[in-house]
Amino acid sequence: MSDAPLIEISNVWKIFGAKPEVALRAIREEGLTKAQVLAKYHAVVGVADVSLSVNRGEIFCIMGLSGSGKSTLVRHFNRLLEPTDGKILVEGTDVMGLGTKDLQHFRNRKIGMVFQNFALMPHRSVLDNVAMPLEIRQVSKNDRMRQAAAILDIVELGAWGSKFAHELSGGMQQRVGLARALAANPDVLLMDEPFSALDPLIRRQLQDEFIRLSKILKKTTVFITHDLDEAVRIGDRIAIMRDGRLVQTGTAEEIVMKPADDYVADFVAGISRLKVVHAHAIMQPIEAYVNLNGPIAADVPRVGAKETLSTLINLAINHESAIIVRDAEKDVGVITRSDILRTVVEGTEMS
Repeated sequence: MSDAPLIEISNVWKIFGAKPEVALRAIREEGLTKAQVLAKYHAVVGVADVSLSVNRGEIFCIMGLSGSGKSTLVRHFNRLLEPTDGKILVEGTDVMGLGTKDLQHFRNRKIGMVFQNFALMPHRSVLDNVAMPLEIRQVSKNDRMRQAAAILDIVELGAWGSKFAHELSGGMQQRVGLARALAANPDVLLMDEPFSALDPLIRRQLQDEFIRLSKILKKTTVFITHDLDEAVRIGDRIAIMRDGRLVQTGTAEEIVMKPADDYVADFVAGISRLKVVHAHAIMQPIEAYVNLNGPIAADVPRVGAKETLSTLINLAINHESAIIVRDAEKDVGVITRSDILRTVVEGTEMS
């Protein structure tokens, strides 16, 4: 991944109503709350002063309860919604500065979208649905059909190209929707709760499929979900929203171990720490341990810094000694049974 973020969102506001600029000025000058803005200006604050960045190649999950502003926010990335204020950069392009023609080109070339409803054209075959973005781009028929067929093979639907949407299951239709977004080879995928309408088993299978595709295609993805389990499974980082504001951004481990406030703590209380928390998060510095307890035996268990709490628990059951944590071929930390127990107990108390 490049060090420079692919997407940068700075101080974005979206206020719905007749006079959004007036309402925003009042918020800034008078400190009005969301409820006060609604009462005084009949305006709804959808997104409130959100700033975030998305790194190239990462899956960035934005999550929150219904009405938190997550779907509203993501529609600003390609200006399906016009922000009331703020700045949006995608790979250095000032999205707010694009005219109509340039914006259409930007949407067609840079960004692919996958929605909760599949939005497939019922009169078109699966292959024609996937090829549609290339048709809009005026790619020749032979080339677009060849590219669409290749994408269908990637999502393991190559044999279904001649079928129509109603002949496919819900999970298969969603894979066609994903293939259509990928056909144009966009730099960024915006996915708005793409799996939430599916049965739990199909949903998990599609999550696995998406994780597999992400490793192959390395697309930068902004993934909207209200399901924390889903965000933890697929996201490199997670942003939690509430009432239009960004409350906390971090890895699943950072959010679970160090929630920013009581709202986030309640939000993550049901998440098992076993697969989320890793050795580096709970280890003691090796120097401090040795100074207090003396030299460490050579035959003690050693694990990588990314080893999960689940594995650490199993090691602690079978070994009475401390566990050494290694990083870059060097011993960097120590984990005792007390460290593991404390981490487990804290997680139990949260839930």
